Amino acid sequence: MEWLSEFGAIFAMQGFNGLSVFCVLLLMALGLAIIFGQMGVINMAHGEFLTIGAYMTYLLSSLTTTYAPAFQPYYFFLAIVLSFLAAYGVGYLTERLMISRLYKRPLDTLLATWGLSLLMQQTFRSIFGAKEVSATLPDWLMGSFKPTENIDIPINGAFMMCLTVVMTGGIFLLLFRSRWGLQVRATMQNRLMSGAVGINTRKVDRTTFALGCGVAGVAGSAFTTIGSTGPTSGSLYIVDTFLVVVFGGAQSLIGTIASAFSIAQTQSTAEFFLSGSMAKVLTLSAVILILLMRPQGLFSAKVRK
Repeated sequence: MEWLSEFGAIFAMQGFNGLSVFCVLLLMALGLAIIFGQMGVINMAHGEFLTIGAYMTYLLSSLTTTYAPAFQPYYFFLAIVLSFLAAYGVGYLTERLMISRLYKRPLDTLLATWGLSLLMQQTFRSIFGAKEVSATLPDWLMGSFKPTENIDIPINGAFMMCLTVVMTGGIFLLLFRSRWGLQVRATMQNRLMSGAVGINTRKVDRTTFALGCGVAGVAGSAFTTIGSTGPTSGSLYIVDTFLVVVFGGAQSLIGTIASAFSIAQTQSTAEFFLSGSMAKVLTLSAVILILLMRPQGLFSAKVRK
C-alpha cells in the first residue's frame, strides 16, 4: 500500500499547486467579474493591470534591496497596497479617457482595449526591458512546511490563500454590505432610475472599473511569488480569466469562485499526468461540454421577468 500513500501525497501536492494558480485566477477573475459581469465592458487589457501590480512589486523589491535592506522582510505588504493603488489609478484614467466614450458599443470597446493592451505591453518593454524579472521575496515567504512525511506545502502558496480570502471577503462586503455596493448594483440594473434618485452614475462607473483593475493589480503582486514577470505576463492569463467568468456566470461572484477553483484544480492535476497543452485542451473541452448543457454558467443571476 506504499504506492497508494505516495500517489495520495502527489495528488495532494498537485492539488495545492492548483490552489496557487486558483488564487491568481480568482483575483484576476474577481476584477473582471466586476468590470464585465457588473458593467458589461469587455476589457481585453485586464491582464496588463496584473502586469502593473507585478512590476510594482518588483520595483519596490529592487529599491528595498538596494536602499533599505532592513525593510526587506516587510516590503511585500506595502507592495500589495501600492500594486492596488497603481492599477486602480491607471484604471480610473482609462475609464475616464476611453471607456466612458464606448459604453453600449461592445465591439468598439473590445478593439480599443485590445489596442490598449498592446500599448501597455510596449510601455512595459520600453521601461523594464524584454527580459523577465523576478522580485526578491522575503525570507518568511520561502520554504515549505510538512503536515505529513510525504507532503510539502510551500509557504508562499499558503500566504496567497490568505490574501485571496481577505480580498474576496472585502469585495463581497463592498458589493453587498455597503452603500457604494448598493449604488453599483442599482446603476447596473437600471441606470436611468438610479440617476433619477440622485446616484452619480458616472462616478459609479469610474470607481467600479478602477476597483476591478485594482484587484487585478493585487493579483499581479501575488503572481510574483510563483513566477517571473515579463511584458506579456498578464496576457497569458486573460483567456483563462474570461473563461472563469463566463463558466461561473457573468454576474455571479460565487460562480466565479467555484469556476476558478474547478478550472485551476483540473488543469493542475491533469498537467501531472499529461503535457501542459493537453491538460489545457482537456480543461477547455470539459468547460465547453458543460456550457453546452448550461449556457448561463454554473451560477446564473436571478432576475425578475
